[in-house]
Amino acid sequence: MLDVPFPPFCAVLGALGLACVAFVAAWCQHWRGGFALDGSARTFNWHPVLMVTGMVVLYGAAALVYRLPASWRGPKLPWKVLHGSLALAAFTLAVLGLAAVFRFHNDHGTPNMYSLHSWMGLATVLLFSCQWVAGFGAFLLPWAPSWLRALYKPVHIFFGSTILMLSVASCLSGINEKLFFSLKNGTTEYKLLPPEAVFANTLGLLILLFGVLVLGALARPSWKRPDADSPDSCQVPAPHR
Repeated sequence: MLDVPFPPFCAVLGALGLACVAFVAAWCQHWRGGFALDGSARTFNWHPVLMVTGMVVLYGAAALVYRLPASWRGPKLPWKVLHGSLALAAFTLAVLGLAAVFRFHNDHGTPNMYSLHSWMGLATVLLFSCQWVAGFGAFLLPWAPSWLRALYKPVHIFFGSTILMLSVASCLSGINEKLFFSLKNGTTEYKLLPPEAVFANTLGLLILLFGVLVLGALARPSWKRPDADSPDSCQVPAPHR
């Protein structure tokens, strides 16, 4: 990764995240008929919008909270609360997204949980729920001993990156599955690459790029928050030159 300061990188990543949300919303609005809460296909359209917004964009933002230079000094509790709140917001949107797709399937007699996409997506949300509860108990509750936090911290970090990768993979498989189901029977087939396919494939590439950049930022040593025992943990990091 290029040696760039975190703030401009964060700005670019934020713009990319907004582009992901805008693209999935535009896809569902322009090509899939828009949004509704009546159990129709327009109810299903909430599913991709909420999952991309929650499990990819908001979750990615939550993962990068401790990479913000402002979080490197002063009390850590406000940043813990922000990290947990963003993750909880992502989880809430994911649950609403699951409710939308189950409502659509049940109203139309479509079987639930038969595809690889559905298995992977539900497993990701369940793993995420376990991750949030465990993180809340270990890092936010005041009676968690320091040895438990130190023991669980690398596990929490590992599963955080794993959940993001699974979220991206679930979104990509869902986009592909939706295109295969939709682009047939009177419409231009997917293999002929109609405009909708080009647009949705581009959305998939944006989601993939967002996930890769978040994982790259998490892996970069110079952007990690110094350890509590380090003298750098109580001061603002020196600017890049």
